[in-house]
Amino acid sequence: MLTTIAIVLIILWLLGVVTSYTIGGFIHILLVIVVIMVLVRLIRGERIM
Repeated sequence: MLTTIAIVLIILWLLGVVTSYTIGGFIHILLVIVVIMVLVRLIRGERIM
């Protein structure tokens, strides 16, 4: 579930960068939150997928 959300956010972020169209900083904030969540899970030793 977390991996799917991360992939969707990365795709949306890349589309925003390529087309110069973003929804404010919302997508960037969500992307940072997902990256932090993945790092926390890696540090705890949990599986990501």
